[in-house]
Amino acid sequence: MQIPDIPNTHALIMLLLTAVALYFFRRDDIPLETSSLAVLVVLCLVFTVFPFEIDGKHLEPSSLFFGFGHEALVTVCALMIIGHALVRTGALVPVGRNLAKLWKISPTLSLLFTLIVAGALSAFVNNTPIVVLLLPILTSVAIRTQTDTSPMLLPMGLATIVGGMTTTIGTSTNLLVVSVASDMGLPRMGMFHFSVPALIAACVAIAYLWLIAPKLLPSRKALLPDTSPRLFSAYLNIDEESNSKGKTVAEILKLTDDQMTIESIQRKPDYRNIRPFPDTVLQEGDRLQVKDTPEQLKEFEAVLQATLFSGAHKVDDDHPLKAEKQMLAEIVVIQSSELDGRTLRDVQFAKRYGISVLALHRDGKAMDIGRRSIGNVVIHTGDILLVQGEAEQLSELRETQGFLIIDGASDLPYSQKAPMALLVLFFVIGVAAIGLLPIAISSICGILILLVTKCLDWKEASAALSSQVVLIVVASLALGSAMMQTGGAEYIAQLFVALAFDLPPAGVLSALMLMLAVLTNIVSNNAAAVIGTPIAVSVAQQLNLPIEPFILAVLFGANLSYATPMAYKTNILVMNAGGYQFSDFIRVGMPLIILMWISLSFLLSWLYLW
Repeated sequence: MQIPDIPNTHALIMLLLTAVALYFFRRDDIPLETSSLAVLVVLCLVFTVFPFEIDGKHLEPSSLFFGFGHEALVTVCALMIIGHALVRTGALVPVGRNLAKLWKISPTLSLLFTLIVAGALSAFVNNTPIVVLLLPILTSVAIRTQTDTSPMLLPMGLATIVGGMTTTIGTSTNLLVVSVASDMGLPRMGMFHFSVPALIAACVAIAYLWLIAPKLLPSRKALLPDTSPRLFSAYLNIDEESNSKGKTVAEILKLTDDQMTIESIQRKPDYRNIRPFPDTVLQEGDRLQVKDTPEQLKEFEAVLQATLFSGAHKVDDDHPLKAEKQMLAEIVVIQSSELDGRTLRDVQFAKRYGISVLALHRDGKAMDIGRRSIGNVVIHTGDILLVQGEAEQLSELRETQGFLIIDGASDLPYSQKAPMALLVLFFVIGVAAIGLLPIAISSICGILILLVTKCLDWKEASAALSSQVVLIVVASLALGSAMMQTGGAEYIAQLFVALAFDLPPAGVLSALMLMLAVLTNIVSNNAAAVIGTPIAVSVAQQLNLPIEPFILAVLFGANLSYATPMAYKTNILVMNAGGYQFSDFIRVGMPLIILMWISLSFLLSWLYLW
């Protein structure tokens, strides 16, 4: 084994930056957008302060911004918008309704059919809308049949990742690998270029998810049971003897240690509502409208020396507090939500929607925070909120983009624009499949049609985009390009070949795929794919072997994101909705990774190397 010589300084800096970037991409306490932007900034500063020359020409730092206009990013964003249109118009509702009916006939066959449908749809549509569609359906099925959701949700979520691997547009990872390979001079891969090995391996995966995975999963309880304290609306009447008379709102809030929230003040003689400004002075006869737990309300009554009323009755043993018309529901925060990356207080959630948040669930467990502190917690995609509100308020929230209500009884929206949204999807896929237009152009045309036909408006289209996806793609493309141009990728390839020098070509191919499979379960799959692609090209060139199978090894390896919740965004959604723990993903995901790795390694070697 011959260890390659140390590369140039710029290549070493790129390797160090790559390691640092992968570490920060993994951190949960730093937004992925911030880490991605930091990588891009550092790259530009390095090549500005320490210029690098390639074949007599300086590498221009501004050239690292090419990712913002890269066709892969344009296509990814366009397909995200089209997928969002399918959800907003309810175009996939017939699929969901038929699946729900089938579950009543045969749960075993229904699970198989659900896995196949989820995988097939994900081959052409971003899998997040598919998971968003199926989560309430499967939850509802479990409630009606009094069965556990555990054997259903995780296999369904993993099936969408498996299905997304089968076409070039199935995931942003595929699009990036194909586009980067094309940028490096390789022939452009068509939509179904690698579908044969992917579909064969997908059949193995679906069989595993149908027959074996449900048996590996333990029963999981509901995430946020109805044991959380309910909130009750009531009135605190300021009597003649009350020590609050003549005090300002700010002063009485201080008496309650700022625990009380006054929704409005009703003032005589006509009990009109006035706003509870801090300097508003309370008068005798004022009624403070508040909402809290019974214990807190009684505490406020004592501290303010007020009288607690519920409706027209004084609260006592004969007239206890009642939460009439109030319902509990679980709300999943999905990617397009305005809450993602913000706090409930930032968006004035309670005031805007008239709904109170009782508890917050994240990463498989309830967060140990007081209800008063929930408003200051930064919300992330996949978080689940236990909320309380009236049926009409919850119904309105259900129509708001960015929230998925898992109450087992929600009706999926369906509009007259649904057929048009489906036609646009078929148009985008069809013209790209036959080679009439590149997918980047056909998808942009599809968005224009959606806007002109009012299937979407610009606000909804922009809400479908993810700053995380945009910045991680741009930063990864820039880092991959810098590694390739400075020789960093070639050095890693030389080192990889040196370590695998005793292996046959098929063994090297398999080892490369395994390396990407491990990496994609730790960091972003897009970052792993973009950084791994130039390495794959260098490995193939050094071994004097066909480049295509090594590119596909990176593509498939970067898609094997089954073993950790953070490996793929839909894993987080499924984890929270099903109450799964980290160990459940390892228990089900690791065997699936091994199965797919063995299957795809054999298929790629058989089709390209033997």
